[in-house]
Amino acid sequence: MIWKAKPDIEMLQKLSADTMVEHIGIEFTEAGDDYLIAKMPVDHRTVQPMRLLHGGANVTLAETLGSVASTLCLENFGKQAVVGLEINANHLKAVKSGFVFGKVYPVRIGRTIHVWQIDISDENGQLTCVSRLTVAVIDR
Repeated sequence: MIWKAKPDIEMLQKLSADTMVEHIGIEFTEAGDDYLIAKMPVDHRTVQPMRLLHGGANVTLAETLGSVASTLCLENFGKQAVVGLEINANHLKAVKSGFVFGKVYPVRIGRTIHVWQIDISDENGQLTCVSRLTVAVIDR
């Protein structure tokens, strides 16, 4: 298990209150030994003018998952924090409705740098976006 703080789905949702995460409807759904999964609706909050899932919404889901995962891996939670350094996303397939599901898993968890892979799929399990997030671990 990679987590220093055991993931609690209910607690993760409470931490998202009054944030963009809550506003666009991201919900954490599962935590494994080395991954987290969250779902996001494809609706009026997350689509672009052509009524397709907005690429920025994909990136928001990816960064949310990676940042939360990094936070759960901190050795000194109260004395450290994580900040994003770089994120990229390849949008592979359009999504028009329903939900997308993001799964984050580690590429590398170092002392000062974490790199995460986030795969986003539609309700049929088809990969719609791949993203990679790099975060820095900083002292508060």
